[in-house]
Amino acid sequence: MDELKPDDNTPLLVSAKEPADPELVSVKRVLTLLDKTSKSRRTYGTANPVAQKFFQELFEGLTTHLTTYSKLGFLIQRSELYFNGNVVYRSEQESSNESVAFKLYADGIRELAFLEGLAAEDLSFFLDSLWGALDSEEDDDDIVTRLWSKNLATITIVTAEEVAKASIGGDIFALPTAETTHLLESNLRDLLDREQAKARKERGLGADGNSTSGSTPSGRAGQFQSGRQGYDVSETEFAALSAEITTESARDNMTYLLDMLTAILASEKSPAILTKLLALWGNVLDSLTAQGKWTVLDSVLGLLHVTTEVRPDLGDDHKKQLADLLHNLGNSERVKLIETYLNKTSDAITEGLPAVLLSMTATAVPAFCTLLANLETPAHQAIVVEALETLAKDQPDHVLRGLSDRRPRYVKNLLAILLKWNKPQFADAVEKLVRYPDVQVRKEVVRAIGIFRPNGNGTKLAAFLNDTEESIRFAALKLLMTGNYKTPYSTWSPLVSAETFMDRTLGEKRAVFQAVRATSGDECLPFFESLITERSWTNRKKKEELAALAAETLGRSPSPAAIAALELGQKKGGAAIRQACTTALAQAQRQQHLKQAAS
Repeated sequence: MDELKPDDNTPLLVSAKEPADPELVSVKRVLTLLDKTSKSRRTYGTANPVAQKFFQELFEGLTTHLTTYSKLGFLIQRSELYFNGNVVYRSEQESSNESVAFKLYADGIRELAFLEGLAAEDLSFFLDSLWGALDSEEDDDDIVTRLWSKNLATITIVTAEEVAKASIGGDIFALPTAETTHLLESNLRDLLDREQAKARKERGLGADGNSTSGSTPSGRAGQFQSGRQGYDVSETEFAALSAEITTESARDNMTYLLDMLTAILASEKSPAILTKLLALWGNVLDSLTAQGKWTVLDSVLGLLHVTTEVRPDLGDDHKKQLADLLHNLGNSERVKLIETYLNKTSDAITEGLPAVLLSMTATAVPAFCTLLANLETPAHQAIVVEALETLAKDQPDHVLRGLSDRRPRYVKNLLAILLKWNKPQFADAVEKLVRYPDVQVRKEVVRAIGIFRPNGNGTKLAAFLNDTEESIRFAALKLLMTGNYKTPYSTWSPLVSAETFMDRTLGEKRAVFQAVRATSGDECLPFFESLITERSWTNRKKKEELAALAAETLGRSPSPAAIAALELGQKKGGAAIRQACTTALAQAQRQQHLKQAAS
């Protein structure tokens, strides 16, 4: 059958230029409250404080409207409600099963009206009838049957069956036109009553539907007449119903199931059922984790975290059951499911995974460390690293113990976490990796030592000067040359006195001498003095190179003792050494002049 439509000559919306109709504004407000109250009662139950608050606001708003206008009536379509030709309600999603309009339309109601004097009990009965929340044997009945059984005096309806049975000419759904303004009906009920009265008059019946010769009962059953006939469905309506069935068949069953479980959790009163339901949520979490449904899992966790607020009536046993569920989110079995999904799923989705990991407690840290060690993709490892930075910050023992692992990638990630925390007490654990087999790890260790210990004893850094990787040696020397570290010359002596030292590059030998001078001060002068005064007959070229570097080093950081050593070299050294000492003395004098000028 055709949906209710206003006549083409009657506009649906009031012109924006015209002043707002206060009655229309009031109707829209009441219907908004009706929709909000209906959804809250359906989701949380009538005993929920939020649902009760919304109901009270609806009743007060409806009472105020009826006191002013005595009646609130509207026509009903599949996803819209009309008042005087204006759309006063539209569902967000057409044919949504949570829409008040669709629910009324699907149960065959084409017009609904509330009358002055409406009691709170009658309004509550109507809302319970709307979603079948009545505790009666007729829970499977439709809205029409429920209201008909109550026969409320302040709520009237017009059903599709009444319209179909009315024998009237023309389109019953067309609103009055200019030619019939003298017969303007305010609603569909008036129109039907007029046509039915006309038909009865023609058959010689009274206004109550009985013979004019008989008695006339005073009931209002005509408002809820229902012959329980089948509906005539037009081709358009049939196509729309087919499309709805197709859409419903293609729905996401997982989301549908979660919605059901959520509704039960929000409204169920039976302690036994609640116990089973909370136990079931653990299986739900495992299933979502195994499938990598991180965004859905995050939503479920958010729901579980606020359950005690939505259900303050939960008993202590159920609260403990819920707390244990949340506390054990990061158990090793569930984290293993995360590892399996990420490593075995090509193009694995990670959207929502960071939020899921951060929803877990610090008890998950050991499992997270294992997860980080076993993940194969750097992008996935980075997500776990961020989670560990937050969850393990106050208990870093598991991270520190992981430094002894033989998997370089894992150790590098742990070092990155420690560097983010930047706590000096981690230096001892990091310094143990001086001889770690992997080059990249050793580079990170040098960098970490420089961050954790930016000054003080440089012995650990000096140990890197025997590393086989030149870049690591230079990284350690760069720190030692800053002058922020102190190292006794006895630490340097085995290195610089070895014959193999002369085989290193010129740049590295220069850097070593500068580091020796910066860390041991004048303690190293005997060594440098011996280089610039000794006359060598073996490896002469290499030793002269060392002597020239020694003179250069002393000239860069002159002290009275250093200047004396250079002057001695001018007298006792060979020609090349004397020239190097002269150049170094000139540099020392320039530095002294600069210091005096600056002071």
